Amino acid sequence: MVLGTYKEAVAARSTDKRIQEVAQDGGIASALLIYALENNIIEGAVVAGDPGDDWVPIPEIATTADEILSAAGTKYSMSPNVWGIKEAARQHGIESIGTVVTPCQMQGIRKMQAYPFSTRFIADKIKLLVGIFCMENFPMASLDTFTKGLMDVDLDKVTKMDIGKGKFWIYTEGSDEPQGIPIKATHGYEQAGCNICNDYVCEFADISTGSVGAPDGWSTVLTRTDAGADIFSAAVDAGLIETKPMDDVKPGLGLLEKLAKGKKDKGKKEIERRAKMGVMTPTYY
Repeated sequence: MVLGTYKEAVAARSTDKRIQEVAQDGGIASALLIYALENNIIEGAVVAGDPGDDWVPIPEIATTADEILSAAGTKYSMSPNVWGIKEAARQHGIESIGTVVTPCQMQGIRKMQAYPFSTRFIADKIKLLVGIFCMENFPMASLDTFTKGLMDVDLDKVTKMDIGKGKFWIYTEGSDEPQGIPIKATHGYEQAGCNICNDYVCEFADISTGSVGAPDGWSTVLTRTDAGADIFSAAVDAGLIETKPMDDVKPGLGLLEKLAKGKKDKGKKEIERRAKMGVMTPTYY
């Protein structure tokens, strides 16, 4: 299955106006972390903190809903949230941890849980893993190139970034309309490791989520594990999240499957190309 193993696929969005105002798309990651925090499923969450004017994301340990909200929104450069898990457990003494990570980070966490030899007393404290859809991630120098070099906007003037409808978008202070460049213009600027990654939909998460497949303002959600399905269902039952069947929305799962397959094919092709050159690459599932 190109989307990995999952229990249910739905379109969803947070019903909390505070989350809707600051979150990306349907605000599902923020809604789930807040629900888990307020219902004692987790004591704290490792989130990609507010990057400030330079847009460099840093992992932060959030123990309140307000702290989770302050970190809402997608950052298109890597935040080392896996490192933050260790800090949350050892420096902050948090016994039950949630986090939001990309597919490559998720693979590392699952390996840590399977073989916890160097992560004693950390792996067993992870109680909720929310994964985000990810085609590629960019170094900070690339983001600066997109904004300053291609759109003539200083990075410190950017208030939000987004990818959708075939473009990379930036929002700036004092402007009602975003600026965009074709996503093709960003090709070649991604992290080198992204080119051999086969996972678009974070297949090893408890719950995976992203905008692709859902209408504007909503997110596609794939529940994958028993723990993830239970937490998601409880948040829906509590009224914090509303859902629609994927069959009732457009563009639907077909587009998500197409992009997921495309990433797998691209990754396989690049791995084979590097192998012919004698370059060693990781072996993916």
